[in-house]
Amino acid sequence: MTSILRTGPAARLGALLLLLGPLASWAAELVTAAAWTNPRYAPLYNWVSHLGLPERETAFGQVADSPLAWVMNTGWVIYGAVLIVGVTLLLDQRQGWRPVVLTLLAVLSGVGVSLVGIVHGSNENVANGLAVFHFLGAQTVIVSGNVFALLAGLSARRLGLDRARGRTLAALGVLGLIGFALFMVDVRAGIEWNIGLFERWAIYPIMVGHALLGISMLTRQPAQPSDKPEAGAVPSR
Repeated sequence: MTSILRTGPAARLGALLLLLGPLASWAAELVTAAAWTNPRYAPLYNWVSHLGLPERETAFGQVADSPLAWVMNTGWVIYGAVLIVGVTLLLDQRQGWRPVVLTLLAVLSGVGVSLVGIVHGSNENVANGLAVFHFLGAQTVIVSGNVFALLAGLSARRLGLDRARGRTLAALGVLGLIGFALFMVDVRAGIEWNIGLFERWAIYPIMVGHALLGISMLTRQPAQPSDKPEAGAVPSR
């Protein structure tokens, strides 16, 4: 089975970046949410994107007051940048369609999550039309990120992963896509029940998948050469 991984220090750096991206985003989210006290931020109720709104306002039916919005927005941009660089360094794009598609999905995800941090979903941006880039970025990262996890799981052997981790990655991708479908129904149908829960259901599997893949690559043992002679080889005397 042909590996689709690069080797050497650059590949290890790529794996490290793949792990650090979601960790940086989670850390930024925790810090930003802790600073939101009026009213207190409720992860199961409040929109994730509201953490990045720089001004106090009522947006999409919820009061947003995020004094450390710049921390969350910086976390998203960092996540997007290190994801693109990490996957590009880790995968060998010369080894067929799988690494090429995985890299393209990572680029889409990285650009998407960066757009979420750069363009706020504020009332002002809704009025001037810029919010479309925020929403496009959010939906792009959710769809491409979960498809990335699913394809990575299906490509487990080429990534040097055992069957259990491959199934876990694939399951994360499916779980995230189900969460996205439920989130869209919740929003489009006007139900708007526990928006934060369904939004995180769609997003967190992506982040767990990136972290799992990164740490798996960092702890992966290189293949050991076999002691058996190749077929047709003449044993040395």
